[in-house]
Amino acid sequence: MTAGGFVRVGVIGAGAMGADHIRTITTSVPAARVTVVHDPYAPGDFGGVRRVGTAQELIQAPDVDAVVIASPDRTHADLALACVAAGRPVLCEKPLAVTAHDARRVVEAELSLGRRLVQVGFMRRYDPGFTDLRRTIELGKIGEVRLIHAVHRNASNVTSTDDASLITGSMVHELDAVPWLAGSELTAVRVESPVRQGFRDPQLATLWTRGGVMAGVEVFVNAGYGYDVRCEAVGTRGTVSLAASSPVSSRIAGIEGRVVRSDFVAHFADAYRAELGHWARAAATGTATGPSAWDGYVAQVAAEAGVASLASGRTEPIDPGERPALYA
Repeated sequence: MTAGGFVRVGVIGAGAMGADHIRTITTSVPAARVTVVHDPYAPGDFGGVRRVGTAQELIQAPDVDAVVIASPDRTHADLALACVAAGRPVLCEKPLAVTAHDARRVVEAELSLGRRLVQVGFMRRYDPGFTDLRRTIELGKIGEVRLIHAVHRNASNVTSTDDASLITGSMVHELDAVPWLAGSELTAVRVESPVRQGFRDPQLATLWTRGGVMAGVEVFVNAGYGYDVRCEAVGTRGTVSLAASSPVSSRIAGIEGRVVRSDFVAHFADAYRAELGHWARAAATGTATGPSAWDGYVAQVAAEAGVASLASGRTEPIDPGERPALYA
């Protein structure tokens, strides 16, 4: 499966996210090496890494053992399907697909193969803050969880640019993180916005889980001031929340405060390193063990229900069907 004791990685898409994955693998993931890149638009040689003209050429390349997909969202499902067909372990950036139907196609391809090859880039599951928060919940330190409050703000966003893509491309993180934290799948969603005309940003979602947890999720992709992710779980014996991410507080010109980052990649740098390391170790054995294609599909089912709710003004059910044994 590997050569020279490491996984040879091909990266499709070398924009902001793909370029950062290349840097992270090169500097911080000893189990992997980037050997091939495909991106017809990104400049640079990426440290002399070989470039190819098509994604399919990269997937089939003899010096590629596993693939990272960091191309535009609309390309994810077909590229993931091509990787499964070629038997290549793949880390696919979120979302797995822009529709639940296409995400389900990836699930069905893995079910036909009989083994997992796809990990979806829900990197919050690797973030030290989020993992500590979940561990505190699982240990019962705050009693039974009743509520989760989540905030997801960007200074600006060039990919979530309309009502639907704000949910399918940005809120999808929370649609995965909330049930992961609560330990219970989502059953319903209601999405509203104070904006009535044009791009409805911000949006506020109310989520319900099968275990009785309610969650309020604010997503604001053009908040102006910076990148800001917060999360608090409220239980019957206490609460647990993410701490402020900036390690430095300043007092300058009569103002005391902390720097708010504007770059989501820097904010979650530790999470990306852990995510890529976990993925590379599994890929070396010819499989995937992180957030699954099924997780990507379920999040997209929830996202489509959220889009429907924003349009209808009603609470919409979330029903992805029964989880296959492959993903148990």
